[in-house]
Amino acid sequence: MNRRRAVLGGSAFCLSLSLGGCGTGSRALLAADSQPENYPTVVALRFFSAELDRLTGGRLKVDVYPSEQLGSQNDTLELAQLGGIDFIRINSAPLNVLIPETLVPSLPFLFRSIPHMRAAMDGGPGQTILAALEQYGLVGLAFYDSGARSIYTVDRPVREPADMVGMKIRVQTSDLFVSMIEAMGGNATPMAYGEVYQGMVQGVIDGAENNFPSYESSRHYEVAPVYSLTRHVMAPEILAMSKISWDRFSPADQDAVRAAARASIPVMRETWDERVVESRRIVSAAGVQIVEDIDTTAFSDLMKPVWESYADTPELRRLVEDVRNFGDGNG
Repeated sequence: MNRRRAVLGGSAFCLSLSLGGCGTGSRALLAADSQPENYPTVVALRFFSAELDRLTGGRLKVDVYPSEQLGSQNDTLELAQLGGIDFIRINSAPLNVLIPETLVPSLPFLFRSIPHMRAAMDGGPGQTILAALEQYGLVGLAFYDSGARSIYTVDRPVREPADMVGMKIRVQTSDLFVSMIEAMGGNATPMAYGEVYQGMVQGVIDGAENNFPSYESSRHYEVAPVYSLTRHVMAPEILAMSKISWDRFSPADQDAVRAAARASIPVMRETWDERVVESRRIVSAAGVQIVEDIDTTAFSDLMKPVWESYADTPELRRLVEDVRNFGDGNG
């Protein structure tokens, strides 16, 4: 039996015992991330683990499992809701179908800049989104960066909406991302992340969209050497805890978890910023064409129907405005 099956099987067994014999004293806490070792979110999770260990005098220990060792993001989301995994670092897309508030930071061209995104997510709008997770079996702890997502293609620069016409662009399995690419003029093609490289090699898709570190670490630049800086989405990742696990903790330990999570944010951001610079250097050295003269206004003007469709309640529209009106944190 492999490690992943053993861990998941053990978690299921614990659940079958009504959680009575599987408290935090009988096993290390589990944290899951889909990204590989040394990716900024994994670095942040390992810091979070060390900080929680320090704050609790070694009582609360977290084992971090990167690279989807405990399952895909959808798998780990379900396990966290059931109490089988204690902490997850998850992209907002799998949460969109459950928690409407998580759609807001994923809206295209919502944030003016990375500093604006960070300030809004650290502030009131971000806290509103994190609080919304609780009714779905999760406790929102922090936002981690996912950078600015841009379009990359096999052979065609994207400078304006007309350049997207006829192109099949891979997106996450997300209705919002499908609507966004179609509004931009392309043909959205939902596809598993692991199939993207071969999909571009075989001509099934013409390109995809992601941030610099993911574009570089996946080696997608080898087959899609044109990276157009559309920066259409800056949706952050979320660090969350199982509500079942959370409720087993004393108030003091809950405070320690929140403090460790807060302390991990600047570590993640510093690591992320360094990784973006290095990833851009790597792909540039490999001959990637980085296209910067983008008609961002033309793309942004096409997003009104998308915003209206997904921010479709007074509460969500108010949250959008709260984000838009938030300062960028630079005074």
